[in-house]
Amino acid sequence: MSGPDKPKVIGEEWSDERVKSFLDLSPWDKNLNPDHFVLIRAYESMRAGDFERFLAFFVEAGRDLNAEDEHGQTILDRVSQHRRSGDYAQALEKAGAKQKATAGN
Repeated sequence: MSGPDKPKVIGEEWSDERVKSFLDLSPWDKNLNPDHFVLIRAYESMRAGDFERFLAFFVEAGRDLNAEDEHGQTILDRVSQHRRSGDYAQALEKAGAKQKATAGN
């Protein structure tokens, strides 16, 4: 099975099985929010289209799109800080994610 433990390959088509496999990730640090951890790993590993597909599976599984990291930031807070993340931010907003942190956090 291919999944998050496989190296990233640019241009590779990801199956639904591989995209869903990110739901099974767990943080190595028990102090980290598991939902935020999974969202960050998916964001860092997937192309925007695959990430959008992942978000549908994530929400369907009853996971928290607005989970916060140890600094009180949501995934949308973090993604919005990145210059080239417009497609990711749009996918998050479409799925129902919200920004929490104020500018400068």
